[in-house]
Amino acid sequence: MNAIVTVVGEDKVGIIAGVCTLLAENNVNILDITQTIMQGNFTMVMAVDVGKCGVSIGGLGTSLNALGEKLDISIRIQREEIFDAMHRI
Repeated sequence: MNAIVTVVGEDKVGIIAGVCTLLAENNVNILDITQTIMQGNFTMVMAVDVGKCGVSIGGLGTSLNALGEKLDISIRIQREEIFDAMHRI
């Protein structure tokens, strides 16, 4: 099963490292990634495979949210089909 991870916040050292480390620790494979910094604001969108993840997507979301609070950024995860449905024009 695939999911979409979105990260938004003020740019700072360690965002990519923190998110990628947490995903790797949970056996989540990054399929695609895009990130940019615009006027000091960091944004990243990742397509990930959570099929071999040892926790539920809700549990992974809780861990990502805790990391986001620690880094003072917003990190969200949604199942790919829900993300696609919400962003379809």
